[in-house]
Amino acid sequence: MPRNIWSGAISFGLVTVPISVASATEDHSIRFHQYHLQDMGRVRVRKYCELEDREVDQGEIGKGYQLTKEQVIPISDEELQELPLPTAKAIEIVAFVPLDSVDPLKIGEGYYLTPSGQVAAKPYKLLRMALERSRKVAVAKYAWSGRERLGLLRVREGAIVLHAMRWPDEIRSPEELLPPPVELSDDEIDSALTLMDNMTREDLEGAEFQDTYTEALEQIIEAKREHREPPKLQEPESKPGQVVDLMAALNESVQQARALRGEDADVHEMPKKTAKKQPAKKTAAKKTTKKAAAKKTSGRRPRSA
Repeated sequence: MPRNIWSGAISFGLVTVPISVASATEDHSIRFHQYHLQDMGRVRVRKYCELEDREVDQGEIGKGYQLTKEQVIPISDEELQELPLPTAKAIEIVAFVPLDSVDPLKIGEGYYLTPSGQVAAKPYKLLRMALERSRKVAVAKYAWSGRERLGLLRVREGAIVLHAMRWPDEIRSPEELLPPPVELSDDEIDSALTLMDNMTREDLEGAEFQDTYTEALEQIIEAKREHREPPKLQEPESKPGQVVDLMAALNESVQQARALRGEDADVHEMPKKTAKKQPAKKTAAKKTTKKAAAKKTSGRRPRSA
């Protein structure tokens, strides 16, 4: 059961939905500590006061804003909680938009919003059904952890999910990172689309979507615990190199994708522009043959009875 990390309400016009917030994701990464390699003693970060030159405990530590080199303005947690903002106590919905209009780059971590008590059940269901039927998402503002943020509300398996969003000025422009202009043929684009079709999945289930990095770390830890030699990295059959022939690389990629899906990689061939023009030539040839036959027929004399 995930712990609640915030309690407040969703403000939907004049409708208020009391809710609790719990993280919607889990981190299963393996964590490491720092150790002194000579004797494997634990290395810890200790907090020292620069003026008194002594270690201080967590109860003596607070927040502050450095106004100048000599002046620091202390800010308490109580003052942060009592900020004169409507979003400090509520997730305030400000608009509804189609999901396709939201740049995925702006969407961050997700949280489940659960109704707090029986009184919240009906307005919670109202908002959930309104989102489902409208096929839209809500854009909201909220203030947590010392800052105000944008949020996106959507429905997932009957629950309302809040995604943290970045402000527009937090998104960098990719203009300076774009490659120089290049030309692509229609055949290359068609081949890429064929490859995409062969790699299309209905879901993200399967061995391809497992965390093999964590599994490999677990194998190393287990081997060293048992004083065995850790497993070695298997060398790939073919080393990746620079792609010289793009069409050849696309053709080979399609064959590999079909082989992974259990299809015969040699049965189907990549679409070609020239192949599309052949039926037109055959049709024209047929028309010419029909015209010639008509002329021959018209030139014959009718048989006498």
